[in-house]
Amino acid sequence: MSAFDGLAPQTRQKMREVLADPIFELIPMSGVVDQAAHLPAGARVSVTASPQKTLEDSLDLAAELADRGHRVIPHLSARMTRDMGHLESLLARMSEIGIRQAFVVGGDPDPVGEFSDGLSLLEAMERIGHDLEVGVPCYPEGHPRIPDAQLDAALASKQRHAAWMTSQMCFDPGAVTGWLRRQRENGIVLPLVLGLPGAAERTKLLRISARIGVGQSLSFLRKNLGLVGAFVRPGGYDPAELLVGLADDIADPGLGFAGCHIYTFNQVDATEEWRRRVLASLEDG
Repeated sequence: MSAFDGLAPQTRQKMREVLADPIFELIPMSGVVDQAAHLPAGARVSVTASPQKTLEDSLDLAAELADRGHRVIPHLSARMTRDMGHLESLLARMSEIGIRQAFVVGGDPDPVGEFSDGLSLLEAMERIGHDLEVGVPCYPEGHPRIPDAQLDAALASKQRHAAWMTSQMCFDPGAVTGWLRRQRENGIVLPLVLGLPGAAERTKLLRISARIGVGQSLSFLRKNLGLVGAFVRPGGYDPAELLVGLADDIADPGLGFAGCHIYTFNQVDATEEWRRRVLASLEDG
């Protein structure tokens, strides 16, 4: 028996489309290249900007993944970008690699230069000029340090610079759709790429969290309290729960779901096995 039993055929088809070509998020840390071997051919891969490394380190990993035939989407962190000259060099390197898309974030560390948030970096990118398609983050369950009104205003300002928005990892279907309906009413038309927790094992997640560093682990936990609750409950968490809870909304063209961004925690093997299993289950109905 499948969690997707009983879904209408058109809903199953839309969910297959959402999972057919996801964005797999990878963290630039040791072992990531080995895990990248489990990516499907030509996958879309998001490379995060780790405060423990540099943006150049992220682009080095992006270049290696691009050489393997993947479509790479590196994160550009405003707070890790020193100045206009640094930004120009990053954009030039991305062009050299052949990167066509980027994901612009504010970032968690203290600013190293003149950029303190994603909007300031987007505006600087426009002044320099670029051919990138850009994604921006959004927060259906809010942000631990930024008021909702400020988040809404920032998203509205970023909209003209962006091609899509990706939701911060969330476990509550009602929070996602309630937030999304409000944004549509407020004039936000960016397609939503659903942030989906990967099929991570508890022990591996804890090891990765420890390797990121205490400060970053605490930041991660503050932003993803739902993940903690999901992993400590009996039986753990199945990402299919969120998909089932959102099934009818994903199938609603007016809401503008445009795919999913899977937070793999560098556990690509388990995540890809889960994705293939879900796709087979959706085909069987």
